[in-house]
Amino acid sequence: MAESSKSSSSEANVHIIYTEKPTNEEPKDFHLRTLSSVLGCEKAAKDALIYSYKDAASGFSAKLTAEQVAKISKQPGVVQVVSGQT
Repeated sequence: MAESSKSSSSEANVHIIYTEKPTNEEPKDFHLRTLSSVLGCEKAAKDALIYSYKDAASGFSAKLTAEQVAKISKQPGVVQVVSGQT
């Protein structure tokens, strides 16, 4: 489920993306691959990634637009997307 931001769809805001724990790759690699599938390339994913969570929770935080949030919410392994409180 995605929680959209109140700002325009073209403005990127911080979101936390909770994922299933990857079994066959490092968490950060999985997070970058998931972001790349929405943003189009690994460089854009690396630029958007803020932090990769792997101990207490599996997921990452990234700057995404509302449109990107809608797309990433549908990616395999993504459990939930919430707006970050920064």
